[in-house]
Amino acid sequence: MERDGHIALDLAVREKLLAMSAATIDRSLRPTRLHIDGKSRRRCGIGSAIRRSIPVRTFADWDDPAPGFFEVDMVEHCGGIKRGGNFVHTLTLTDIATGWTECIAMPVRDQSLIVEAFKKAALDLPFSMMGIDTDNDSAFINQTVFDYCRTYELKQTRSRAYKKNDQAWVEQKNGAIVRRLIGYGRLSGLEATQTLARLYASSRLYVNFFQPSFKLKSKTRDGARVNKKYHPPLTPYDRLLLHAAVSEEVKSKLREQFALLDPVRLLHDIRTAQQQLAAFANITDDEAFKTPDVATFLQSLTHAWKDGENRPTHSAKQTTGRDWKTRTDPFEDAWPLVEQWLVKDPSVTAKALLARLATHLPDVYAGESQLRTLQRRVKAWRNTRARELIFAGIPKVSSTESTKDSSDSSTVVFQ
Repeated sequence: MERDGHIALDLAVREKLLAMSAATIDRSLRPTRLHIDGKSRRRCGIGSAIRRSIPVRTFADWDDPAPGFFEVDMVEHCGGIKRGGNFVHTLTLTDIATGWTECIAMPVRDQSLIVEAFKKAALDLPFSMMGIDTDNDSAFINQTVFDYCRTYELKQTRSRAYKKNDQAWVEQKNGAIVRRLIGYGRLSGLEATQTLARLYASSRLYVNFFQPSFKLKSKTRDGARVNKKYHPPLTPYDRLLLHAAVSEEVKSKLREQFALLDPVRLLHDIRTAQQQLAAFANITDDEAFKTPDVATFLQSLTHAWKDGENRPTHSAKQTTGRDWKTRTDPFEDAWPLVEQWLVKDPSVTAKALLARLATHLPDVYAGESQLRTLQRRVKAWRNTRARELIFAGIPKVSSTESTKDSSDSSTVVFQ
């Protein structure tokens, strides 16, 4: 502006202007911007500072921890599409080492209730809590939860934003336990919360002591194919007994508790609580599922597999058919060449064809991750050619000709 003659500043003012920092300029222009925009810039609150102070932990960063490190998440029972209001929440804690899962019912989503839920879980657990890993929800990233973790010396970590796989352990339990037991009904109020708490009091023992589950051992990737290997299925109770970091005193208490548990009675209590929850969620009426006594319930288990789904909280999800492809065909460009090979040698295997493609196009078809796709295409091609060969010499009969003699049962119509 000085060069083009648009401005002529006093020397002292010019030196002060050039010495100003960016922050000082923003502070000086604040009244002007507020007058123009009518609102001030949003400032980063204490939540941002707490979020920055909590380290990030991804799915691959666990490195086989000892029992006591939990992934934590919340499930809202709002009935699908949320239309406003306060609904019952489930706080889910899943131990990384053993898969031990605790579920706590909360009437609303509140940070102080989350702290109380942590305290309740710590009392119910057979081992000590040493750390929690949450998502970036403000219900977890706040001063209340931060102070609780610092007071009880819990290591607090968080996942990356918008990365659900960083909390794969607890996300799996949200579906396999919470949604499997509770369903997708709408729950609200203290009475529904108390009923849900009674259900979790029985289900925590049933799931942790009697329900075996797989645990991932290794995972390798070959192109689009992922090969996973798992440890033998065990219950969380079994994994605690086998873990070297668990003391013999804790193992002895677990054995004593296991000896007193009756899985049939626990399942009966779960079904009773589910029936009450179904009434709260308006899934069914009270007459649809009558709760029998334990003896009758035990007798009904012998033919329950024939009756189909018998959970009171179950409601069939409405699904629509899909008639479109979700992935592009990897052999679309190379199929004319593959078809030439098939015409010359119809008995060639798909594996041999893939090896030829790898020779001609090594950058595109290296490895065997696309073998199954090629096998499907070759099978469809052979079925088409076989149909052409079978019906090649048979003339088509029109619908008008086939109806000339309706009494002739030997008439064959080819559409």
